[in-house]
Amino acid sequence: MATLSDVAHLAGISLSTASRALNGSRDRVVSPNLVARATEAARQLNYAPNAAAQTMARGHSTIIELIVNDIRDPYFSSVAAGVMGRANESGYIVMLATTLHDREALIPLINALRQQRPEALLIAGGFWKEPAYLNRVKEALEDFQTSTGSSVCLIGQASLGFHAVTIRNRAGAHALGSELAKQGFTTAAILAGPELHPTAAKRTRGFVEGFSKSGRVLAQIRGEFTRDGGYEAMKTVLKMEPLPSLVFAVTDVMAIGALAAAREQGVRVPEDLALAGFDDIPTLMDVDPGLTTVRVPMESLGSAAVNLVLQPPQSEPTTVTLSATPVFRDSTRLPH
Repeated sequence: MATLSDVAHLAGISLSTASRALNGSRDRVVSPNLVARATEAARQLNYAPNAAAQTMARGHSTIIELIVNDIRDPYFSSVAAGVMGRANESGYIVMLATTLHDREALIPLINALRQQRPEALLIAGGFWKEPAYLNRVKEALEDFQTSTGSSVCLIGQASLGFHAVTIRNRAGAHALGSELAKQGFTTAAILAGPELHPTAAKRTRGFVEGFSKSGRVLAQIRGEFTRDGGYEAMKTVLKMEPLPSLVFAVTDVMAIGALAAAREQGVRVPEDLALAGFDDIPTLMDVDPGLTTVRVPMESLGSAAVNLVLQPPQSEPTTVTLSATPVFRDSTRLPH
């Protein structure tokens, strides 16, 4: 197995120059000619630079760390695809971690990833709206940034003083609720997600504001941001007498669970009950009937976050906000 000394000998340069040429350096620049000689020698010898040595030499790695709530959720996998695509274009590798919706797992993950000294840390998913918890997360992120010099960007959250990429959740849900009320739906129930989740709260509030202009929201049922959460919440709706004319789930994943619960009890969508979601996840291509939803540019969320953390350092954090657009399909088709 070739060593760095072998590379230096073949290239006709010193060991220290070979190290700086292949691993980089915070303090000294190697001329392009010497870099080319070292790179060609490494290619001939099939030598792979040591990642740990590169990190020490540069002060950071070529890694971008991404933490998501649940990689099984198509929303987060789509965001991750956007992160990976943009990172790859810029010569970075993405390392992925997940909390599996365990909010107490986030801070230990942040602390553990400090050892990797990544170029940047991205976190996708809203944090629980609980002051003590938010303070602990903010302190962990500040310590991470101070100790590593890495950039931080939050995807879906813009309240902690870091770079952020967010969605107009309230406006998107408002537009959906307003249009469905105009189409003739008069009563609705909301599968509202976890009580302390800011994304759930914004989407719920926006839908209520839009729908209530000419319709009436009968109930808000809490449930986890999962298929099973939507399934269980929908079973509660199906016990209501009379049934609402429409159910709005604050995520498509919850809506898919709600659709399963309706079918299990012989309730037809949209003939007996209309159903709408939020996100427009790729899975919806295989859902029948087609689900009315609010389209979120999920991959754009990821690529925009990478753009923020790779830009030159700025004195103030930057927030990018993307729009969300209602998409109407057969699940809210009114009978003729």
